[in-house]
Amino acid sequence: MGMPGTVLVVSAHAGDFVWRAGGAIAAATARGDRAVVICLSYGERGESASQWLAGKSLEEIKELRRSEAEAAAAALGAEIEFLDAGDYPLQPSRELLDTLVRIYRRIQPTVVLTHPLLDPYNGDHPAAARLAIEARILAQAIGYDAPGEVLGAPPVFFFEPHQPEQCDFKPDVLLDITAAFPAKERAMKCLPAQQHMWEYYSSLAVRRGVQVKRNAGPNLGLPVDTRGEAYMRYYPQVTDVLA
Repeated sequence: MGMPGTVLVVSAHAGDFVWRAGGAIAAATARGDRAVVICLSYGERGESASQWLAGKSLEEIKELRRSEAEAAAAALGAEIEFLDAGDYPLQPSRELLDTLVRIYRRIQPTVVLTHPLLDPYNGDHPAAARLAIEARILAQAIGYDAPGEVLGAPPVFFFEPHQPEQCDFKPDVLLDITAAFPAKERAMKCLPAQQHMWEYYSSLAVRRGVQVKRNAGPNLGLPVDTRGEAYMRYYPQVTDVLA
C-alpha cells in the first residue's frame, strides 16, 4: 500500500457531495486517505424548497443545511469547509477563485472530485466545476501568489449529475462502492431537507453496481448486491501499462 492520499471534493451545494460522491469519499477514508469537502454554498436558495415552504428564514435555512452537511461529512469520515458563496446563482469571483487556490495549496490533493462542466438545469454545478479546474491550474503555477507548495497534477473526476443524459455525462470510470455504501446511506439520511433524493440515489447505486459487475467480468466474483458510482475523467491517465 502506498502513502495515504487526499481527496478534495468541490461541491456547489451542501448536499451534492453526498448524493454524487459519498461512496468514493467513504471508501477513501476507510482505507486511510484524507477527504476534504469544500461546499461553495449551502444550497439555501435553490436546494432547500421544503424549508422555504415551512416558513424558515434564509439564515435559519443556512444553519440547517450547514448542520446537515456536517453530519453527513462525519458519517463519511470527511472534513468539511463552507465558503458561503451563495447559490442560485453561484457567482464566480476573483476572491472565490483565490480562496480555492489557497485551499489546493494547503490541502495538496491527490484526487479532485467535482461536477461536470455541463448542466442545463442548474448553472451552479458547472460554475463550481469551472472554479475547481481553474483553481487547480493556478495552484500549479509557481508564480501565483499564494502560500504553500506548488500543486502537482491531481486527476480530476466529474461525478454523476442528477440528469446524466442531458448533461452529456458518459462515464468512463465505474467505482465499486459496495463496502462503502452503508456509510453513504447514513450520510444521505443526514439530509432530510432533500429526503426526496434518498430513494433516487439508492436505486442509482444499484444500477451502477450492475454495470460494475458487467464491466469487471465474472472472474472477480463480485457480490449480487454490488453498488457503484460513475465518474468521468477530465485529464488523460498517465501509465506505463494498459490495464
